[in-house]
Amino acid sequence: MVGLLESRVGRGTLLHRALQLDAVASGLLGALLVAASGAVGRLLGLPAVLLLDAGVVMLVWAGVAGWLGARARVPRRGAAAVIVINVLWAVDSVVLLFTGWVEPNGLGVAFVVVQALAVLGLAAVQYVGLRLSRT
Repeated sequence: MVGLLESRVGRGTLLHRALQLDAVASGLLGALLVAASGAVGRLLGLPAVLLLDAGVVMLVWAGVAGWLGARARVPRRGAAAVIVINVLWAVDSVVLLFTGWVEPNGLGVAFVVVQALAVLGLAAVQYVGLRLSRT
């Protein structure tokens, strides 16, 4: 397994496209949250500071995913790390709803769940892309 994680995946693959989509989606949502965290927070019943912090993290993440997706060859360890981090983000997003740290309204709950499912979907496509590139 270590040998598989040390090799690289060539350009133009499903994995590249999934990383690029991750970068664009994360960048767009991150920019929205940074620019309008107060308004979005009021709309969703979520703390503006949480949304601002999440937006900043998403912008950084967009840079990482975009950098990997633009490389001629994606390091397998880098791709695997992206997949794991995306799964953790999705799980943590849903767990947040049950901690009592936030009390979103119905739209806020839907927003958190939908973005978690979207991130999980991206992780699944990235995983498939990584597996397909093995052959």
